[in-house]
Amino acid sequence: MIGQTLFSVALSLAVGSTSAFVPSCSNHMLSPPKMAAESEVSFSDELDGSAIRIGVLRTRWNDESVSSLVDGIKSGVKELKVKEENIFIKEVPGAYELPYAAKLLAMSGTVDAIICCGVLIKGDTFHFEYISDAVTSGIMNVNLVTMTPVVYGVLNCLDEAQVKKRCSNEDGGHNHGEDWGKTAVEMALMRKEATGGASGGKGNLKKLAPMGFASGDGEKKVEGEKKASGF
Repeated sequence: MIGQTLFSVALSLAVGSTSAFVPSCSNHMLSPPKMAAESEVSFSDELDGSAIRIGVLRTRWNDESVSSLVDGIKSGVKELKVKEENIFIKEVPGAYELPYAAKLLAMSGTVDAIICCGVLIKGDTFHFEYISDAVTSGIMNVNLVTMTPVVYGVLNCLDEAQVKKRCSNEDGGHNHGEDWGKTAVEMALMRKEATGGASGGKGNLKKLAPMGFASGDGEKKVEGEKKASGF
């Protein structure tokens, strides 16, 4: 009798403890999840990017939004003391081209970290899913193969409204470019610490101009080099 009583109590406790995992049928649980627009990461004020060189690869597709994100990147890295002349920007047609360009830049040894910046918006076909998956895998691969920090700065949004919330600080939004820039600096410093301070040599900067990179505001050329058409 005692054994049966203890079994009944244990069973009731087990049922009660698992009830928390039963999904609710309330209306708020059925609504689609929201993608966070606000920043959810913090960065140390002690990060010093004064000796860090950042390469920014940006798409021409969705130009207005991407340009705003690039402005955010520049603002973020400058907050961590990265110099204007150490920010190099190169355009590619679309997001699909970002991993290849990132690998070329990483292999050149000219920068300490790379940020791939673009915007993908869901359409009526599976184009969005295929491109998003390929770009994500490609950028991760460049990180691991070249051991150069490559930041994933590609927005994957369902509509234009989500994009605006994530590429501007207006109307309660947050420019994610600022976080991507700071992430690049932090990871570049981590790599330097892990490799004993090794990074792309300053002499390698001459390689950037023939590759089509601009410095700082996108207009200034690498000193002593003529502007070239690109890769």
